[in-house]
Amino acid sequence: MKDSKETPERRRERMRQEEVKRNPGGNMRDASNRAQYGGLVDLVNSLGWKGTGILILVIIIGFIIVSIFLN
Repeated sequence: MKDSKETPERRRERMRQEEVKRNPGGNMRDASNRAQYGGLVDLVNSLGWKGTGILILVIIIGFIIVSIFLN
């Protein structure tokens, strides 16, 4: 029943689900860490490529501004 044109997002999710079935204890630890600290992968997936680019630009501009004012 696997679709020959499976999207990368669906493939990642399917692989994650398979890993959860194989290793439930590790999944519990990962879930608690992700809930506490957040997940970069989840952030990037939710933003898309344009949002990720804007986020990177904001971080770089913020770093430049901070380095100018602190020197």
